[in-house]
Amino acid sequence: MVEGVETDFARRMSYGDYLHLDRLLSAQQPLSGQHDELLFITIHQVQELWMKLLNHELDLAMANIRADALRPAFKALARVARIQKQLVEAWDVLSTMTPHDYLAFRDSLGSSSGFQSWQYRLIEFKLGTKDGFMMKPHAHRPDTLALLEAAFAAPSLYDEALRLLARRGLPLPEAVLGRDVTQRHLPDEGVTAAWAMIYEQAETHFDLYELAEELVDLEDAFQTWRFRHMKTVERIIGHRMGTGGSAGVSYLKGALERSFFPELWTVRTKLKPVPSRT
Repeated sequence: MVEGVETDFARRMSYGDYLHLDRLLSAQQPLSGQHDELLFITIHQVQELWMKLLNHELDLAMANIRADALRPAFKALARVARIQKQLVEAWDVLSTMTPHDYLAFRDSLGSSSGFQSWQYRLIEFKLGTKDGFMMKPHAHRPDTLALLEAAFAAPSLYDEALRLLARRGLPLPEAVLGRDVTQRHLPDEGVTAAWAMIYEQAETHFDLYELAEELVDLEDAFQTWRFRHMKTVERIIGHRMGTGGSAGVSYLKGALERSFFPELWTVRTKLKPVPSRT
């Protein structure tokens, strides 16, 4: 016995009580009896937990950008980056499953599909990929649908960033600032010019310069996650149609072409060379 360590939990809250471990660890319910189905369920449940935290941190980052408080926003975005690393590495574990392993229990999934993850869709809405069709799989759940509709109708993280630039006096097109936020943001030369000004005058706009790089880091990591997802699916099921009627690999490849913050990528081509100080 270790002196001073609590051992009687008959009337006290234990570690397992606090974390509701009985509920958490009983949530894995394989249907096929196949060994690898537990791996498949666990990886997807873990990813959903990470996405819950990611949404939580995105909300904090957006609220702080709205309040012109960039330091707390950067802290939240840094945590998002660490979460994204965990999400990417989860595919490495899942990729240890062979096509034969997966096909042994695939029929047990029925019509369920990762395409139906409402938390993933919530992240996409908050990052600016707005597509009303993506709410249809959740029409049977009013509570979930309400969360998605709220994020769909609200400004995205990038909308909040561009509004911040305008408040700081950067010349942003009124058509961009006043646009319908339920529509996807389209690349705009005026926005590219504003980001170019920030990059070329980084010492004057250093916190906005840092914001730009935080957003690039976020999208870079998200695209890495998408790529690893696509390659893991391709490795396990090839080009079969996904469960639930999704297009599988072809849909995931198409997602790699969609950018959340397009001007932050195009601006890199347009920046002027920095004059030599010698």
